[in-house]
Amino acid sequence: MFLESQINHPMQNGSIEVICGSMFSGKTEELLRRVKRAKFSKLTIAVFKPQVDKRYDNQKVVSHDDNTIEAISIKSAKDILKLIDQVQVVAVDEAQFFDSELVSVCAELANSGIRVIIAGLDMDFLGKPFGIMPKLLAIAEHITKVHAICTDCCSIANHSFRKNTDKNLIQIGEKEEYKPLCRDCFLRKMS
Repeated sequence: MFLESQINHPMQNGSIEVICGSMFSGKTEELLRRVKRAKFSKLTIAVFKPQVDKRYDNQKVVSHDDNTIEAISIKSAKDILKLIDQVQVVAVDEAQFFDSELVSVCAELANSGIRVIIAGLDMDFLGKPFGIMPKLLAIAEHITKVHAICTDCCSIANHSFRKNTDKNLIQIGEKEEYKPLCRDCFLRKMS
């Protein structure tokens, strides 16, 4: 049932999509796939990544499969609002590394009719909800949970196991520092 105000004013089509999962599950690959489809549809796009993530390239979002797209490296989520102009799609990779402002920025963008696509780890190396991801999941219209394969038993992996003993929450790393594990293998390694 439409309200009269919806008949007189076009409906906005802003939304928030969150792609989450463990490391090596294909989150960035899925983000890139959606961005490339939006580009194919001739939509204007802005892609952002946190400055702290310098693993592959400072100005590109890069998947583990070496697929890339140009991106703007930013320090704070509020920078997104300063750097967009007439965009229809905003994509954010490695969302778990951003400050809490990302939640309100994403809501503001979606409320103004922009499609927001976010990719990030839903759990940290201890198996706990990671940073702002629970809040982003709560406000998203669409959630996609992707999974890796457990490197110990080949089951579906949901956890990012840190191989070293560093206790800092944020440690940017790759296969040398992390491996995907299923729940059972993760619990065995953590005990």
